[in-house]
This record gives sequence, C-alpha cells and structure tokens, in this order.
Amino acid sequence: MKFLKTKLAIALLATGLSFSAAAADITVAYDSDPVTLDPHEQLSGGVMQMSHMLFDPLVRFTKDFDFEARIADKWERIDDNTFRFTLRKDVKFHSGNKLTADDVVWTFNRLKTSGDFKAIFSPYEKLVKIDDYTVEITSFEPYPLVLQTATYIFPMDSKFYSGEKDGKDKSIIVKHGSSFASTNVSGTGPFIVTSREQGVKVVFERFEDYWDTKSPGNVDKLTMVPIKENATRVAALLSGDVDLIHPVAPNDQKRVIKTKNIDLTTVAGTRIIQLQMNQNSHEALKDVRVRQAIVHAINNEGIVKKIMKGFATTAGQLSPAGYPGHDDSLVPRYNLKKAKQLMKEAGYEKGFTLTMMAPNNRYVNDAQIAQASASMLAKIGIKVDLKTMPKAQYWPEFDKCSADMMMIGWHSDTEDSANLSEFLTMTRDKESGKGAYNCGHYSNPKMDALVNQANAETDPAKRKVMLQEVEQILYKDAAFVPLHWQNLAWGAKSNLDVAPIVNALNFPYFGDLVVK
Repeated sequence: MKFLKTKLAIALLATGLSFSAAAADITVAYDSDPVTLDPHEQLSGGVMQMSHMLFDPLVRFTKDFDFEARIADKWERIDDNTFRFTLRKDVKFHSGNKLTADDVVWTFNRLKTSGDFKAIFSPYEKLVKIDDYTVEITSFEPYPLVLQTATYIFPMDSKFYSGEKDGKDKSIIVKHGSSFASTNVSGTGPFIVTSREQGVKVVFERFEDYWDTKSPGNVDKLTMVPIKENATRVAALLSGDVDLIHPVAPNDQKRVIKTKNIDLTTVAGTRIIQLQMNQNSHEALKDVRVRQAIVHAINNEGIVKKIMKGFATTAGQLSPAGYPGHDDSLVPRYNLKKAKQLMKEAGYEKGFTLTMMAPNNRYVNDAQIAQASASMLAKIGIKVDLKTMPKAQYWPEFDKCSADMMMIGWHSDTEDSANLSEFLTMTRDKESGKGAYNCGHYSNPKMDALVNQANAETDPAKRKVMLQEVEQILYKDAAFVPLHWQNLAWGAKSNLDVAPIVNALNFPYFGDLVVK
C-alpha cells in the first residue's frame, strides 16, 4: 500500500476504506451525507440523490430536461385531467418482491401524507390501479406538469414497508427521527446499502437483479464519505484518496483543472440561494420598507464576484432565465444609500438587532455568504447575531423557523417557476403543504391565487404572464433576499466518465457511471 501522506487519508483508513479503488470500486466525497434512507422524509438534494441510487422514479429528467422512461415505459394523456402510466413487468425490489401497480398506488398515497412532498401532489385527486401494470393519475383540474411531478414518484416496496416492527408502523414518516423507513430500504434502484454510519460513510453495492440491464454503469461498489471542509475535500481528490468530489468550491477549481489526470465538470445551476426574513419573529420585518432596505443593503453582485469567484449568477428574483416566470426587468438592486433612506422612513434610522442562521456545509460557501451578509447589514445599523451549523443540525432549526433570518437554497422540483413559490413564498398551510419552507411567513392572497391559477392553466403563454406577475409582486413586497443561482462543479479522476451522469438538478445518476 502506498504511503498515506495526509491526515485525511489516515482518518479514512481508520474507517476501513480502500484507496486503491478498482475500476468498479470508487469512493465519493460530498460535503455531507444523506440524513435518511426514507425517500419521503425530506425534500432535499441529498435525499433526492440517494433516491436515484436506491430507487427509480416513474420517469426521470434527461440532461436537457426532457423525460426518459424508468419504471414507467409508456405514458399517455387520457383526458384533460387524467394521465395513464404503463409499468415495466421485469422490475424487482431489493427484497426480491416483484413491483406491481399496487406498489405505485401505495407510494402515491404515502407521498400525499408527507409534510415535505404533499404540496407537489396537491393538484391530484387520486392515483388508481387499472391492472397489475397500469395506473392512472387524476388531477382536480387540468394540470400542465404531470410528467414533472412523476419524476418524484419512486415506487416503494409496499410489502416490505407495511406492517409493524417493535410495535411501530413500518410505513410511518418521522421527520428528523428514527423510523423503519429511515434506516431500512427496499427499492428498485441500481444500488443497495450494505452499511451506513451517519456522518462517517455509506457503502452502496450493485443490485444484482437490477432491471436496467442496458445501463452502461459498471460501478459495483460506491462508498460515500462526508468531508465538510472544501480544502480537505479537494486535497483528498488531488492526493488520490477519493475518486470523485462535490462540490468543488470556486477557490479550488483552478487547482483541480491544473492537476494531471483530474477533471473538473461544471453545470450552470438553477438553485436559488436566498435569505428569508421572518415576519413572525421580528416586528420590524413586517414593514415592507425594512425588508426592501435589507434587500438593497446586501450586495449580492459583490458576493458572486468575491466569494463565489464568479461561479454563480446574481439573482433579483426566484425564477432563473428560461423559467416561465422569469422577468428580465427584475434585476439585483444593491443601493446602500437607498437602503439607509428606507430604514429612516420606516423609523429605524438607528437600526436594530436580529438573529440569523445558516448552514455551513449545505451550499457552496454558505457560511461565508452569511457572514458577508451580516457585515453588509451592519452598514445600515442592523446588528446580526449569526449562527452557522452543519445541515444535520440546521434543518430541524429551519423547520422551527428559529431565527429572524434563515438561509435556504431551492431548486425547482418541476423545473418550473410555480414550484419555487409553492414552497418558498405561498402562505404556510400545513394541510396542503404549501409554503412548507416559507420561514419568512410572507403571505399575499393575490400571489397565492395567481400560483394556483397558473397550475391549472395549460396555455403556456397565459401561464407565463401569471407567473411573471407572481415575481413582480414578490419583488415589490421584498418577500425575501435573493442572492444568486448556484452553479455546480464536480472534480473526478480522469478515468471516471462524469459528464453524462451529472445535471443541473444535482442528482447524479450514479447507476450509469462508467469507470474506464
């Protein structure tokens, strides 16, 4: 075995990882690991990435945001409100059980009870079995995004997840807690989990009975290790201790590019990074002039230039270019003089104190962005008590909206503008799931109505006008602080063919990864 030069290598060796990975045996380092094995517990990038490894959706996005067949091999619209999916007949779960329409119906009904996912499926009245390999999904009104939402239906093994274990319902969804589904898995995906130590490593091995025999992927074993620090993660790649890393921070990209036998793969991203202003926890934030002042005080163009090294796109709204709601006139509006004027008009010329929370291992340079934002707010008299923490500790605090300002990033689940508002700016409604990640507690009935109308409008031109009006309302109300759309970067050994499996959704299709 070669001499292990770095402290990281020694630490990883202690976990039992091998660094002389064979062609089909690789180690991947991410900034954090999935917090659960339950695909319905949390709507997050880490859980979605895990879902594509352990499960398969009915359909999935291609790199160009088209749709490709997965568990469903055919689909058709039956009428304005009904879509039919025909399922493959050769799919087995990891348990050995055979997938049928009953599993898809069971999964859909469970999704409708998930606090994180039910808003995505709120347009639907029901999903029913037609025969063992055919299901139909019916919406309350004509709905334009059926295939987009179908990418979030990962059929679960209903027999495996039904019944009781130790007196507890095996199908129950427990957010940030221990449940059968969060620690046990039987999916249809290319990998099974052979061992998992939260915060240390997860070991995946190829599922021998995987249905997709045409997949080019040849990875037999994939070990995922969380490495929080950007510099340490890059050092692990450059020293050969790991085979692939994400993210590659902007400061480290030149080092990766210059290193022999190491490649950098980048994708223009559409994940909006923003700060939410909690109107329920701080009286001043209820004043639109104060919120506008905060938006004007934070120099997001400067953040992109200095902290992100240009590897992001400055945002003035939720919708990135190419989304139907994007409005070219809604530009970033840093203006310190204007910010001070608005604070004076609102009666806060002397400023005030507020609390802010942000993760330190979820988004690229998240802690540095939060620190810079706090410093910028100090220039208009707002003193910020900032706390940053790992995402495993951050999300429970976010769910409680524990601070006056909270950082969140969001990639549209449907590659559409409406989804951004459904989760981030619509009035919070526990029953429907709308506004589930709206820790600003922003509420505007007109905007809510426009989003709902857009979701029932099948004419793209009319829908675009509605969604642009949504963005205009949010801009005027300063409903949140837009920072930037985060770009994506992976570093990998040159023998890994990474480009075909990565995408703007940040759900790499590791099952299709080819190691040369």
